[in-house]
Amino acid sequence: MQLFKNTKFNFLRHSKLVIGLSLGFMLVSLVVLIARGGFNMSIDFAGGTTVHMKFDQPVRDDLTAIRNSVGSLGYGQPEIKTIGLADNNEIQITVRDMPEGVSVSDKLKEALEETLPNNSFTVLAVDEVGPKIGGELKRDAFITAILALISILIYIGIRFNLPFGLAAIIPLTHDTLITLGIFALFDIELSLPFIAAMLTIIGYSLNSTIVVFDRIRENSKGGLKGRDFADIVNHSLNQTLTRTVITTVTTLFTVAAVYVLGSDSIKDFSLALLVGFTAGGYSTLFIASYILVYWNKKRAIIK
Repeated sequence: MQLFKNTKFNFLRHSKLVIGLSLGFMLVSLVVLIARGGFNMSIDFAGGTTVHMKFDQPVRDDLTAIRNSVGSLGYGQPEIKTIGLADNNEIQITVRDMPEGVSVSDKLKEALEETLPNNSFTVLAVDEVGPKIGGELKRDAFITAILALISILIYIGIRFNLPFGLAAIIPLTHDTLITLGIFALFDIELSLPFIAAMLTIIGYSLNSTIVVFDRIRENSKGGLKGRDFADIVNHSLNQTLTRTVITTVTTLFTVAAVYVLGSDSIKDFSLALLVGFTAGGYSTLFIASYILVYWNKKRAIIK
């Protein structure tokens, strides 16, 4: 099925604009990140305790009282948010500071029993991560991401050649930075599911880029022979445009549905995929291709 037949869109002509907008967004995100003092790390990386509770009666109007009660325990500023529908009467309390030898969840239960004596509750789940474990998880997540990028560079370098490998890696880095930028702007937590989303984005974007690179290689067989490399790249992008659009749009529809209809526990994961897949869709068309053409001008990739 071909949605776009015989298109002659000049992607390379708009590449500088797209790259400029992406760099501008990343700069704004960096400024916000510095102003806030870093990312909003979940207890997966920062350490702490998360307690998921279900109350017998509505609790939304009591959130301020709960926040003050928990804050008075001396564990730092707590994060309190409702879970699911309003009728569920469920909240999640996250405390960052976790003293050694202290059961934070028990202290929270005692505080809430005093604050809301007429509203019984049940503890559904308790998640505790020590600061040392959180630091190890953060380090392991960073190493995993770097190893994934290095492995991809080696794979693309062997399958194609070094310029193609770098032209694939840079857009992948772009996609992850754009996603990190969105999470920094809106102060959304970075957690282990977020790392899983990053690796998924890398794999998805790489697959899209390889399809385009394969077509460029096919169209370049036999050398240029008077043809312009930029024209070959543009032609290849137009030939694979239908596949790129259909794959990206259908994937985004699915992820958007998960974000809107899914539970709160996977909203951040689906949001990261939504942003990353969008960035991956246009980075393949406008950034990876531009890097190849720019490299070819400096040092011929295909003669």
